[in-house]
Amino acid sequence: MNEQEQKAILTLSLMAAFADGSKDESERAELKRIADALAGEASINLAALYQDVLLKRVSMPAAVAMLTSPEARQLSFEMAVCVCDADGVQSPPEKQFLADLRAALALDAQQSAAYSQQAEAIAALPVAWGHSAGSEAATPPVSPAAPAAAAAGYASTMSEDEIDKAILNAAILNGALELLPESLSTMAIIPLQMKLVYRIGKSYGFELDRTHIKDFLATLGVGLTSQYLEQAGRKLLGGLLGKVGGKMLGGIGKQAVSSGMSFASTYALGHVARRYYAGGRSFSTQMLRDSFERVLGEAKGLQTRYLPEMQARARTLDTAQIVDLVRRG
Repeated sequence: MNEQEQKAILTLSLMAAFADGSKDESERAELKRIADALAGEASINLAALYQDVLLKRVSMPAAVAMLTSPEARQLSFEMAVCVCDADGVQSPPEKQFLADLRAALALDAQQSAAYSQQAEAIAALPVAWGHSAGSEAATPPVSPAAPAAAAAGYASTMSEDEIDKAILNAAILNGALELLPESLSTMAIIPLQMKLVYRIGKSYGFELDRTHIKDFLATLGVGLTSQYLEQAGRKLLGGLLGKVGGKMLGGIGKQAVSSGMSFASTYALGHVARRYYAGGRSFSTQMLRDSFERVLGEAKGLQTRYLPEMQARARTLDTAQIVDLVRRG
């Protein structure tokens, strides 16, 4: 895939990120940070590209015209779908954007609809095990049986070793998903992170819903849309995203080490969530962010150590069963 096509795909992905018109200043700042970070990995001026999209100086037809291969056109649609679904199911404006994009790309309607349904299925899965989709809306943020949130010293139903193992296993699984070229594998990382936070919170007596977990991630500075864009953008620029078959080729492991996003972010989220819920959710925003940044730095140092386990795990993953994988957690 040439640089022109990479630029077009990233342009359409950013347009998808702004399609719902609800991005606040913090989300815009995070998307700009992602563009600046990825700019160091390609000759594309992503900072300027971000401004062009934000100020509507670029159009969908112009970006689509830069996509010369069928593979690039299909990948651009897949990435746009995942961007729209990264923070939840598609809103009406996002659905319209994707319909317009599919038409502009002249993609097969049935095939495109099937892919969008897969992504929607992942986005709609509840964070709790054993719940049907949509059932968690009635779940209170904290169960009536849980102690007052201001209390400290909560006991977990899991042992320290069990929590450590759950966090490490989740980080390795998400690191393995980062090694795979399919776009849906990248999208699966976020709901699996949310399930990990749910499991940890529940072990300390907190019955969490999706809104609470999204707010918790946002407090740490982990945006859902921006996280997907960063992970997928690095794959795209590294020449990995869009390859088919899930083969573990020579450059894949090297590319994953260079980014270090999924393993490290999942590991850090898990350990900060444990401290937060063990302390009765009494940490300030600044304390949470400082703790997350500290553990994130530690986790990046562990990635090389656990890379062989991520590679081994990736070889066992069936990308045709991504929805089931996320459902199982």
